[in-house]
Amino acid sequence: MSYFALALLGKDRNRAGWLLEEVDIDGRESIDDFCDVLRDFDSPVRLLALEQDDEYAVLARLDLEADEADQPIRVFLSNGHAADDYPIAQLFADGLPEVGGDPLDGDEDAPTGVHDAAPFGDPQLLADLGMPAAELIELAVHEGTLPADLIEAVCERLGCLSEFEAVRG
Repeated sequence: MSYFALALLGKDRNRAGWLLEEVDIDGRESIDDFCDVLRDFDSPVRLLALEQDDEYAVLARLDLEADEADQPIRVFLSNGHAADDYPIAQLFADGLPEVGGDPLDGDEDAPTGVHDAAPFGDPQLLADLGMPAAELIELAVHEGTLPADLIEAVCERLGCLSEFEAVRG
């Protein structure tokens, strides 16, 4: 299984500039482990963009003030169904609500361990950076849009497409 993980580091909340750096996530087994990847950077806005095998994308945000335990990481998972086959996706999906609510919620006959294909998490995690929730959701559910395309569109919207292309190269 191949993945691509990238830290997007905002120099300030006004999108005045971004630094992008590929990160190694091997051996990460918990949300705290992924938070530690972002905590290693000193930046007011810290995002983790991850895609695996063209199946799903994760966007995770940990702002500078979120280093406090009472402010958890904010996460968006593009395809909840990936949590059934990919341990990293499951790690992020666990405890996150499906965007729009879970249609199986309350159904006693619903199979356990099966996630809907809808996105999970917080689609508003990039709204203050210029990407509205509706746009992020539309990208995630649009047929034919690959997870890497979603991350590329996020980078374009944030104003760091050239940096993304240089790292992804």
